[in-house]
Amino acid sequence: MTATRLDGKLFAGRVRERVADEVTKLKSEQGITPGLAVVLVGEDPASQVYVRSKGKQTIEAGMNSYEHKLDEQTSEADLLSLIDRLNNDAAVHGILVQLPLPKHMNETAVINAIAPAKDVDGFHISNVGRLNTSQKSMVPCTPLGCLLMLRDHHGDLSGLNAVVIGRSNIVGKPMAQLLLNESCTVTIAHSRTKDLPDVIGRADIVVAAVGRPEMIQGDWLKKGATVIDVGINRIEVQNADGTVKNRLVGDVDYASAEKIAGAITPVPGGVGPMTIACLLANTITACCRANGIEPPKDLGV
Repeated sequence: MTATRLDGKLFAGRVRERVADEVTKLKSEQGITPGLAVVLVGEDPASQVYVRSKGKQTIEAGMNSYEHKLDEQTSEADLLSLIDRLNNDAAVHGILVQLPLPKHMNETAVINAIAPAKDVDGFHISNVGRLNTSQKSMVPCTPLGCLLMLRDHHGDLSGLNAVVIGRSNIVGKPMAQLLLNESCTVTIAHSRTKDLPDVIGRADIVVAAVGRPEMIQGDWLKKGATVIDVGINRIEVQNADGTVKNRLVGDVDYASAEKIAGAITPVPGGVGPMTIACLLANTITACCRANGIEPPKDLGV
């Protein structure tokens, strides 16, 4: 039996439709248009592509998009000054500073300069602390996307055994906390975990975010487990004619895992599309909270 393929592209489209519905509602009932400001420092090609995609999807959802592109040599003081202006701009409900930043800037200082209520990336230390104490917070987009997909597939997650492989501040740690808040029994594993196959083999839910291509094998999985593969790894593959091409793979060996798992996200086309969709959802949440409106529960936590 082959696992159910959890189509992140399709699900992200549904999230964006819900966001657009909420934007229409805020405009018609409250006279409010949510606004997202994205700041890009430098000329990193991948970041430029990502920022363009964010701006396009923001506008398509009916929101206001504010893009600020700064030179590579911009001083940290000037960037902090811009963030301060955005913090005090009532038309801006969400602020995102695209990472990585140039080496002369302190990423932690820049992230923590963003007003926590507008920190739609969920990286501010106040939001980290609030999430870890089960208070209302802005939640990092990728873990939020994983959670929304798991809720959609399972419904109630209470009591399920979950293993998160990876302990990064951006994915692993917040993902574990979100699952704990859903009343899962959570284990955080990583590349140095002893007997990793045995740990994974007890899990109803496996979230792979370790950053090692095809590290997790299908025979490590519990039969019927749900596998969320956050990994995006570029590997070289040799064609029959001897030429070499690049291919994107996850942290899970999909070919072997789909024979054991009950459901699995592909790479590409799984978790990836959810990140920007959840950025838009977080902007709706931030806008609602700023105006004393209860945010839609199906777009957040």
